[in-house]
Amino acid sequence: MNTPTPFHRAFAAATLALMAWLAFPSASVAQPSDRNYIKEQIKEAGQCRNVAITKSNGDLMICGRNGWAASHCPKSLTNALNQLNEDDELIDDVQLTENGEWLVLYGDNGILWSNIPKEMEAQLRKFNADNEVITSAVFNDAGDWIIITKEHFIASSQDLQDWIKGGMEKYGQIWTCCLTDDAAVVVYDGGYRFLGEVPQTLKDTLGEVDFDVYRLKIAGSAWFISDGKTKYDYTM
Repeated sequence: MNTPTPFHRAFAAATLALMAWLAFPSASVAQPSDRNYIKEQIKEAGQCRNVAITKSNGDLMICGRNGWAASHCPKSLTNALNQLNEDDELIDDVQLTENGEWLVLYGDNGILWSNIPKEMEAQLRKFNADNEVITSAVFNDAGDWIIITKEHFIASSQDLQDWIKGGMEKYGQIWTCCLTDDAAVVVYDGGYRFLGEVPQTLKDTLGEVDFDVYRLKIAGSAWFISDGKTKYDYTM
């Protein structure tokens, strides 16, 4: 018998509840003791397109075309970001897990990664070979994963795929998603779908925000949202 992952347990709990309800110019690296450095860099830059945040294994921010600042992130990841910055590639999105595994979307359809699930890797290679534009490629340390392109989406389990599809029926086209060990959020054209331990402050903000949210990240009670360009908000 397969052992349920944290996501599967969260999915089951959410299902039961439902049934009951019927530009930064250059790269930067630092090693401070908390997330204050990242917040200082966002404030100093006056802009932020995206972040990667974790509870305990590092944080980073992205602004401009390929500017970034990081705190306590794996050396392999910062080396990759340094190279993309030097090559003047667009750094689109970064996924970082609590165990220090990572994935970067860059350029028109570029992907770099460290120790992602094998089935996810195979699907990414297929989408890349088919020249599909990948908007989100997320995974957690329990083996759950989701890939979203402008044409398709696929996930690590049928339950997860059905949950995402259910949101499409209500909110329309999928844009991006966020996945952690204990939560998932999918951003659609007309709304959001939540699963697991999603901060209430984030849900409240999404109900009031005055821009179209494209990127969304969470880590415990911390969160970040942006339109993927110039508008953003966060609690970190």
